Amino acid sequence: MLYERIGDGRVRCNLCMHRCLIANGEYGLCYVRVNRDGRLYSSVYGRVVSRSVEPIEKKPLFHFLPGTCAYSVATVGCNFTCLYCQNHMIAQYPREHGGRILGEEVSPREIVASAMDSGCKTIAYTYTEPTIFFEYAYETARLARAEGLNNVFVTNGYMTPEAIEEILPYLDGANIDLKGISTEGYREVTGGNLRPVLHTIERLSRAKIWVEVTTLIIPGMNDDPQALRWMAEAICGISPVIPWHISRFYPAYRMRHYPPTPIAALQEAERIGREVGLRYIYIGNVPGQGEETYCPACGDPVIRRRGFMAKENSLQDGCCPACGSEVEGFWFAA
Repeated sequence: MLYERIGDGRVRCNLCMHRCLIANGEYGLCYVRVNRDGRLYSSVYGRVVSRSVEPIEKKPLFHFLPGTCAYSVATVGCNFTCLYCQNHMIAQYPREHGGRILGEEVSPREIVASAMDSGCKTIAYTYTEPTIFFEYAYETARLARAEGLNNVFVTNGYMTPEAIEEILPYLDGANIDLKGISTEGYREVTGGNLRPVLHTIERLSRAKIWVEVTTLIIPGMNDDPQALRWMAEAICGISPVIPWHISRFYPAYRMRHYPPTPIAALQEAERIGREVGLRYIYIGNVPGQGEETYCPACGDPVIRRRGFMAKENSLQDGCCPACGSEVEGFWFAA
């Protein structure tokens, strides 16, 4: 899907915003899309490297059918090269092994059947980057929707407008990584650019897809108070009801020499976000802290969580039981 022939055997991939120009016999930057005689193929279609049943809160999605389970699925590969990737063993595998692919063969229909047998309400395309296994996610999502299941992307948000339009009819929610607010920093650390990510957040939000945003706060990289304010303002400018997950960084992959994020830095980010006007802010990767959902009007807790598990949900038809105010979210299946 989503490529064009350029001539001289070359093709242009229009799936993500890299828009790779790929010569015959070569791969795109993701190393899972290959040009064979002027036709672009996905080498990961139906090749599952990871699948499991998890709480939807682990995506993290806190305002999307809380207390239910998501059937999570992924192939190898990614179109980013994040230096701190905690899933680099599968995300970067094709790039580091010359296009080699791992994974068991599982059809979209089998994924949907397994999700239903597991009692899941949602299929989550996650762990790596769903954009690079788009055809597989697309076919699975179509079948899932027909069976009454919901679909969510956990994504870096680097999709083209064309890819967004294709998946919109079958997508219910997304958690999008906003890795920083500096264009230069984005390129150096992830290999991508900032603006398309903001566009994806805005496009999905405007299309009534439930969107939550996650930012991994990394000491010395994106934890400057001014940068945090700009990130919060960017999210709030799209919609103040978008939940912002501020996650603690732990050393990983090529950034093992960096220290973990101080708790004080996360608390400062939370304070700034609330000052800017965001209604729902959560602190991640710090067990027992910053996980509750509060009514934005009266401040009463309406959902209590512990370790990515919803322990108590007092919402009544999506409203606070204390004051009757709406608490925005995807509380009911489509």
